Amino acid sequence: MARQRIEIKKIANTAARQVTFSKRRRGLFKKAHELSTLCDAEIALIVFSATGKLFKYSSTRLLIGSSSLSSSIHTLSLLLLHLVV
Repeated sequence: MARQRIEIKKIANTAARQVTFSKRRRGLFKKAHELSTLCDAEIALIVFSATGKLFKYSSTRLLIGSSSLSSSIHTLSLLLLHLVV
């Protein structure tokens, strides 16, 4: 039996929304890892929670792990937060 499609809309309940965010973020990072492994692709993801917390994924340490790039990502994240707010 196939899964039912869910309607994509904002989840009203804050706790349920946070749980969904965490699960989908983990799923997104897992898919990125799989794509990187299967296709030998360099992948970097930056995700912000509703509270502005930064979550990052990199298929290699060189993409996000270096201190100069981490500094650039931090600067970019601050800029993006100001644009969103």
